[in-house]
Amino acid sequence: MLWDIFCKVIDNFGDVGVCWRLAADLAARGEQVRLWVDDTRALAWMAPAGCPGVTVLPWAPAPRTTGRPASDVLVEAFGCGIDPEFIAGIADRARVTGANPVWINLEYLSAERYVERSHGLPSPVLYGPGKGLVRHFFYPGFTPRTGGLLREPDLGARRSAFDRAAWRARLGVAPGGERLASLFCYEPAALDGLLDQLASAGQPTRLLVTTGRAAAATRALIEHKNRRHPLWEKNSLLSISYLPELSQIDFDHLLWACDLNFVRGEDSLVRALWAGQAFIWQIYPQDDAAHHRKLDAFLDWLQAPASLRQFHQVWNGTSATALPAIDIAAWCATVATARARLLAQDDLTHQLLKFARENR
Repeated sequence: MLWDIFCKVIDNFGDVGVCWRLAADLAARGEQVRLWVDDTRALAWMAPAGCPGVTVLPWAPAPRTTGRPASDVLVEAFGCGIDPEFIAGIADRARVTGANPVWINLEYLSAERYVERSHGLPSPVLYGPGKGLVRHFFYPGFTPRTGGLLREPDLGARRSAFDRAAWRARLGVAPGGERLASLFCYEPAALDGLLDQLASAGQPTRLLVTTGRAAAATRALIEHKNRRHPLWEKNSLLSISYLPELSQIDFDHLLWACDLNFVRGEDSLVRALWAGQAFIWQIYPQDDAAHHRKLDAFLDWLQAPASLRQFHQVWNGTSATALPAIDIAAWCATVATARARLLAQDDLTHQLLKFARENR
């Protein structure tokens, strides 16, 4: 089938990250994909090699259907709002050919209960340029009654073949040496406390900091600490490495290689689950504090022990207490159990393919 996936980059390139993974996974399974994006800059480092079967097209000022083959499936990612001109062209073709495309509104990931109730529901278009078409709501999720999570068919094999010791050795980390932690975050207020905790832990820690907001926040705090306490860095058991921009493949390797991962947003949360290592998730903040309910629902699904739940709450600003002690062994066991549940479910791309075939 020919798929049109529409993506608007809202913040931090998380939307395009998810859409690229989906497009590449569909293409790897034999589909043809046109990915319409209003800002393609991040793809230069996320996916520098591109992907056979995926054509990236500019969404500016409006995508055009003229002269292009009609798509079988429209994916409107995260309620981005496909341009009326494009929808009008689709509807006109449908009236002439009698074949309606499958129109899917791919929603944000959540563990909240409404996801199971809403997944797959149709929404007939009663007016406007798309009148007569039907849009379906498709919810990624963590349970069998949702759309599942993105997981490439070869992901487990690639994870098993990954040489973790060799990857760490390239950083100069000897077996049994430093604990490795990755940091991909916004600017959590608890970052200051995390740096202090890692600096005074019972074993040396190497913190691998991703480029962008995480690196800027970390550098600012380290500079502040060194000004207040000139010997802070010298006496610290924490060393910091600042990473370049990472492709999606390299980001997976980072998560697989570390003992503890700090991730943010939707795409990196899913990749942290598949990595199977202990992790802390910083959820995307919302003005109405709806992300607090979303975080609690995820921790409930994860069956997070008290220490992991408390760390998440402090890290996300829903608790003003101090960060609890890091318990990598217990947290890793929790993630492994959750991952096993997820592996027993169909992945998101598989479910999208099945849904599209059944509704054509």
